[in-house]
Amino acid sequence: MARLPRLDLPGIPQHVVQRGNDRQACFADGADFARYRQELREASLKHGCAIHAYVLMTNHVHLLLTPAERGATSRMMQAIGRRYVGAFNARYRRTGTLWEGRFKAALVDSTRYLLTCHRYIELNPVRAGMVATPQGYRWSSHAHNAMGQHDPGIVPHEAYLALGRDECTRQHAYRQLFDEALGHEDIDGLRAHTLQQKAWGSEHFQRQIEVLTQRAAGVRPRARPAMRPK
Repeated sequence: MARLPRLDLPGIPQHVVQRGNDRQACFADGADFARYRQELREASLKHGCAIHAYVLMTNHVHLLLTPAERGATSRMMQAIGRRYVGAFNARYRRTGTLWEGRFKAALVDSTRYLLTCHRYIELNPVRAGMVATPQGYRWSSHAHNAMGQHDPGIVPHEAYLALGRDECTRQHAYRQLFDEALGHEDIDGLRAHTLQQKAWGSEHFQRQIEVLTQRAAGVRPRARPAMRPK
């Protein structure tokens, strides 16, 4: 059975996840992280994807972005894959794929869900036990969004800009968002919608997506375990 195309609409933010093949490392040292981040900056600019948040983990990548047109996310990810994987394979004298199949992507509601997705992404190293706070992890957008450390690859979303009238006010308000831990409902919800490549947001947002795409936007419920015969 042919796979349905991803839900993909211009101007709607997307949470993108790409994992290393068989969960193997796709970054071995700082040079690899820096190379991927540079490829991300160049490809996002070339293909019209505004990057709002990201984190580069040892064996996977999370991105929050808004494509300017349909198909832009796929073109950007393909461009990064060609250039980064080629350089990675040459550096470590390896062949074959680096990524675990196609990347996953979920549409994200621009209301409170978008800033929650920001937090989910930038808190990844904390949940993994790699650092105590998101400020302690170098390879993410947190230093830019929360501390004002310039990252030329970041384009702020309107929801982020609405946090304050100036950069200092926005950064302070953004840091305050991280004072409260993410709830399991938000974590599980974003993960499920990304895995199934659906639309994460309010019922109103999901209905809008369904009208625009003529496809179901919500996640499928888990199947109940089969009853054991008596």
